[in-house]
Amino acid sequence: MSACIEQFRLPRYREIPDVGLYLDQTVKYINRSLAPLGCMEITSSMVSNYVKKGYINNPVRKQYDADQIAYLFFISIAKSVLSMENIARLFDMQKKTYTSQVAYDFFCDELENMLQYTFGLKAELDEIGTPEDKSETKTMLRSTIIAVTHIIYLSSRFDSMSGEESETEPHLSLPE
Repeated sequence: MSACIEQFRLPRYREIPDVGLYLDQTVKYINRSLAPLGCMEITSSMVSNYVKKGYINNPVRKQYDADQIAYLFFISIAKSVLSMENIARLFDMQKKTYTSQVAYDFFCDELENMLQYTFGLKAELDEIGTPEDKSETKTMLRSTIIAVTHIIYLSSRFDSMSGEESETEPHLSLPE
């Protein structure tokens, strides 16, 4: 899985299709993008439920835009460690401080940074964002990402122990 992690890259906000995707297209796009992580999938019924409960906005003419897709990427990843209520709280915190594009791109950068570190593909974490921006929102997001990457790592190691693939020794210390 290290090779998959080394090549893994989420689409940045400006790369998310802005033409609007229908529900099935949205689900396929997200699942295809997350497939290298091996453990996160979203279904049409899940997306419909997130809309019904107000976690994401209703689609316009049954099409999902970049904001909704960015939120769905985050939900798909964070739901393994956070309740939907806490994910919604993080969304509320983020909306008070950052645009969707800034928050989503930061999330992508931090996730990729943490994955490469956790899987032993680099010796140190990169400092993402500006050092003076130590907001509680960023700290909570980073903590969520740390938990997610460790779950991904553990899942891949257990799969490896079952004979599915081999791994290099990772860095599992928590960042400062």
